[in-house]
Amino acid sequence: MLGFGTLTRKVFGTPNDRKVKATRPVIEKINAMEAEFEKLDDAGLIAKTEEFRKRVAGGETLDAILPEAFANCREAAKRALGLRAFDVQLMGGMFLHQGNIAEMKTGEGKTLVATFPAYLNALTGNGVHIVTVNDYLARRDAEWMSKVYGALGMDTGVVVPQQPDAEKRAAYACDITYATNNELGFDYLRDNMKAELTDMAQRGHHFAIVDEVDSILIDEARTPLIISGPSDDRSDLYVAINRFIPEIRDEHFTLDEKQRNVTFTDEGNEFLEEQLLARGVLPEGQSLYDPESTTIVHHVNQALRAHKLFQRDKDYIVRPATNQAGQPLGHDEVVLIDEFTGRMMSGRRLSDGLHQAIEAKEDCKIQPENVTLAQVTFQNYFRLYDKLSGMTGTASTEAEEFQTIYGLGVVEVPTNRLIARKDDDDAVYRTAQEKYDAIVATIKESNAKGQPILVGTTSIEKSESLSELLKKAGVEHNVLNARQHDKEAQIVADAGKLGAVTIATNMAGRGTDIKLGGNLDFQIMEAIEADPEADPEEIRKRIEAEHVTDEQKVKEAGGLFVLATERHESRRIDNQLRGRSGRQGDPGRSAFFLSLEDDLMRIFGSERLDKVLSSLGMKEGEAIVHPWVNKSLERAQAKVEGRNFDIRKQLLKFDDVMNEQRKVIFAQRREIMEAKDLSEIVTDMRHEVIGDLVDQYMPPKTYADQWDTEGLYAACIEQLGVDVPVIAWAAEEGVDDEEITERLEKASDEMMAEKAAAFGPETMRQIEKQVLLQTIDGKWREHLLTLEHLRSVVGFRGYAQRDPLNEYKTEGFQLFESMLDSLRIDVTQKLSQIRPMTEEEQQRMVAELTAQQRAQQDALDMAREESEAETLAPPEEREFDENDSATWGNPGRNELCPCGSGKKFKHCHGRFA
Repeated sequence: MLGFGTLTRKVFGTPNDRKVKATRPVIEKINAMEAEFEKLDDAGLIAKTEEFRKRVAGGETLDAILPEAFANCREAAKRALGLRAFDVQLMGGMFLHQGNIAEMKTGEGKTLVATFPAYLNALTGNGVHIVTVNDYLARRDAEWMSKVYGALGMDTGVVVPQQPDAEKRAAYACDITYATNNELGFDYLRDNMKAELTDMAQRGHHFAIVDEVDSILIDEARTPLIISGPSDDRSDLYVAINRFIPEIRDEHFTLDEKQRNVTFTDEGNEFLEEQLLARGVLPEGQSLYDPESTTIVHHVNQALRAHKLFQRDKDYIVRPATNQAGQPLGHDEVVLIDEFTGRMMSGRRLSDGLHQAIEAKEDCKIQPENVTLAQVTFQNYFRLYDKLSGMTGTASTEAEEFQTIYGLGVVEVPTNRLIARKDDDDAVYRTAQEKYDAIVATIKESNAKGQPILVGTTSIEKSESLSELLKKAGVEHNVLNARQHDKEAQIVADAGKLGAVTIATNMAGRGTDIKLGGNLDFQIMEAIEADPEADPEEIRKRIEAEHVTDEQKVKEAGGLFVLATERHESRRIDNQLRGRSGRQGDPGRSAFFLSLEDDLMRIFGSERLDKVLSSLGMKEGEAIVHPWVNKSLERAQAKVEGRNFDIRKQLLKFDDVMNEQRKVIFAQRREIMEAKDLSEIVTDMRHEVIGDLVDQYMPPKTYADQWDTEGLYAACIEQLGVDVPVIAWAAEEGVDDEEITERLEKASDEMMAEKAAAFGPETMRQIEKQVLLQTIDGKWREHLLTLEHLRSVVGFRGYAQRDPLNEYKTEGFQLFESMLDSLRIDVTQKLSQIRPMTEEEQQRMVAELTAQQRAQQDALDMAREESEAETLAPPEEREFDENDSATWGNPGRNELCPCGSGKKFKHCHGRFA
């Protein structure tokens, strides 16, 4: 008797059936237009694209244009590639355009399917991103499909690592851009670290088609993309500064133990300047208050904190350093102590160079410091797109996660031909040894009749140990794992050859079809390379004839045999491996060989199963094969998948807190870059700082004798750079906090107006922009680290019956607010301390540059004289590196400094070059 669910599905069809059925009338419409588009010449196809663009710009929807656009694209592909898209490929393209995941089996031509929605959506002029899992596929697909887009009058770009900025910007400016998920995410982060809009590569996030969507949006979504970099720490400087810090006296600094803060007094700053100049740390004629001294001041402050705030054997200990195996490294290391538990926190380091300052204090080896400059998860990056879609052969098992996280529906697209692959039930052996004996025997048996075999393993180690077993058995084979990833395409192309045996990890060559008889294009290419003098056309004909014979022999031998040596935690990975066989209606076979010693079997009740097998009186080498075993294994895998989904969901909830803040910061940066005049923003910040200072030292509703006017006076000099008679003002009759605020605002505005006049309005605007951007970036880096630390401890609050996520949200918001407050203070302080160069300093800089150029010329002349050749050989070109001045060439004095500081060369490295 049929259940209610089965009965309703028989009457009404499944939701998937209904979606597939709904596309049929549109496909019929596209097919009816085929004859009309066949009559157009090549220029006619391009003219159609221009017509569609105008219609879209005029307000016509993409859905209305879809049948014509798809018909045009099909005709272009037919001419450019010789491939006429099947109806199911058009169907897949429609589901992608609707913002779904199209689940299409291996070999159904997903690469071609993507051209239809990409072409349609690119008509808006906003650009389409097609995302692949590796650089090889990005380049291959871009090169292959650019012929189709070119025939339609559209341009194609490809983004790969280590690409020059100009090339990358050009690739993103194309109608369709192919790129890997990693490079897209990193470019998004890099763009939001740039100082000029013109330097940004990406031009928005309109529509993305993600190939192998399950791999990118689920498997790789666990790890965030992080851009980290050295925190400009210069270890030698820490050592130099550390030598005179012990000479600092009490009057040189103020210590606030409650806030754990320490700062230099005016006397301290004078003492520092003397010491730094005397020891050659501060260049002659340079003041501590110059913008160029920022790094030195930072190092000095960190050294002071290390000496006055951190105590040995209380905040940290010093012990001999060891490697992971516990062997001594021959130097000491500083290990922090957890103030709450008193335990050592091995591996944890203080940020922003403070740990290095303590290492210098204790005469330990100074370790290089890396900081997180920016980070984003794939979940939050891909949710930036206005419309997202994806393709894969295996998505239905993760349909809930796609819907919950990304709002993506999964639609199974029917195959063009019925699948003829035979899927065996799992064979379960008692021991791994018995299993591998059976695998080797099965491989030998199938190999003897010429059947190509793809053997799936779960790790590099297991793929190599099986390879050893096959060598002993005298079976020739190829191995594909992470060690041979550069040969991946070649190994997979050969995997369908007559008698081929290929051992692969779950990388299994996704994106490269395993064709029966081998990959024809690869074979022709190899033959031409082997005999370059022969006629390529003759070689092609010979190889094609041989391929037809080989393909037929492979089919007669049973097609590709996928033999899996273990079940993965995810059914999806197993289905991917199984799907390598039986493409386009080809014959094939798949089988899973398991043992009770496999990880999945061991974790999920193998003891009980072992008893059952023993009671059945199974002999050594025998296997149990039954559909019930398959069902129980699938249930076990579903449990693991559910648990992993919950973990990813929880991680995302935490990342969403940071993501909201990231959006605000990145949007603010963009506004600053777009603005021509930031003086109003800077003035507002300064006025807010003044208001906070007055509230702090002259609290509202207090009497004059309760005011800390001396503190206010000192704060005005430190934070505003103005020396005004605050103490005298406060002593005047009838003066209140509002009056003091107004006078301070006026004095600081006048001082900044004088600076603007001295620099010139245009230069001042540029300085304001760079100070704002650099300060935002610095504060955001610190904030990321703080959130990281908060994240690592907030989980323990669950023991106190408090929700860690809510605690993280609340404290994360408070930290963000305090970051914005300190941002205002820092920007105000930095702008108050800058000053134009004196005429004497400018002359010195010109003299030094002239001397440097003369020295370079002398060196060139000497080289020319010594050279035997008539002309000097060009120097070896080195790739530009913003941290290596030798690669900068000769920047002009008024050009931006190549180091990336945002300052003109003459005010930065050109000053003391």
